[in-house]
Amino acid sequence: MGTHYPGTKSEKKTLNAFIKLMRATESMNNRLNRHLAEADLTLSQFGTLEVLHHLGPLNQRSIGEKLLKSGGNITMVIDNLERCGHVKRKRDPDDRRAVLIHLTPQGKKFIEDFFPKHLEKIKEEFGVLTEVEKDTLAEICKKLGLKEE
Repeated sequence: MGTHYPGTKSEKKTLNAFIKLMRATESMNNRLNRHLAEADLTLSQFGTLEVLHHLGPLNQRSIGEKLLKSGGNITMVIDNLERCGHVKRKRDPDDRRAVLIHLTPQGKKFIEDFFPKHLEKIKEEFGVLTEVEKDTLAEICKKLGLKEE
């Protein structure tokens, strides 16, 4: 279903593209979030584990920037992951004022086991696209994401 806005042709095209992008994102997120919920994870918790797994220990600000989340939100995510035993806060040896978030051995094993399963779910979602369509979609999303304010 497209827009019912009685604007110009360009306005209608823009709104229709926006609606389709938002609906596709919501639909995909709903399906992928079910897989995360089965592992008792939120999207932010998974993103935090994934970024620490692939990039190594980071401070909370860097994690928030990578996930586009606020400081308060990341603090709560880290608190919950720490409570579950997946991460540990440790002083940065290069800057005693700073704290780095590290995966625990339990957290490392968990994300190493879970990530490939979640990747399979993502691959299923994108299976409806050709390789060229995936490249085009990536370019379009990057262009929208990097638009200057």
